[in-house]
Amino acid sequence: MSLVLDPAAQDLLFREARTANTFTDEPVTEEQVQAIYDLVKFGPTAFNQSPLRVVLVRSPEARERLVPHMAEGNQPKTAAAPLVAILAADNEFHEELPALFPHFPQAKDMFFSERPARESAAGLNAALQAAYFIVGVRAAGLAAGPMTGFDFAGVQKEFLDDDHTPLMVVNIGKPGEDAWFPRSPRLAYDEVVTTV
Repeated sequence: MSLVLDPAAQDLLFREARTANTFTDEPVTEEQVQAIYDLVKFGPTAFNQSPLRVVLVRSPEARERLVPHMAEGNQPKTAAAPLVAILAADNEFHEELPALFPHFPQAKDMFFSERPARESAAGLNAALQAAYFIVGVRAAGLAAGPMTGFDFAGVQKEFLDDDHTPLMVVNIGKPGEDAWFPRSPRLAYDEVVTTV
């Protein structure tokens, strides 16, 4: 084995981890979410731009506002999950660059002065951070149920502003009964990796 990560951790993060569709009613604490963020914030992004923003949907009122925007098949599990996170890209991330990338503060204006360039960079790098977030949820011993089946414009209007683009909604908690669909196939190494 050429990986240094313990096999049990490999299972927890990847091999045994799956998208959960049901959850127990055990709460997800603020401390757990803080620990997840404190781990995954170190995942790399271009220029350390860190455009991911997270809206935690905790209150019953907020949940009632969110669920109608979810696709029909995602509504029951979103209504029942202990915690729901809306992951979004901050299209004005460049305002933080002088602090986040201090050795090259001119990057803010040199590369990101135009909104289309910011939206493109924010979407890609926030998606990277969303993947780190999902792995972080797993590292906390929780299950994640990421979804893109929702009304993006509706969620943006209800929970965000014009400077933030929703990427996905993630249900979070301890997996419940019949939480998993059967494992879907994966492509083989030689179907994905080409050496030139």
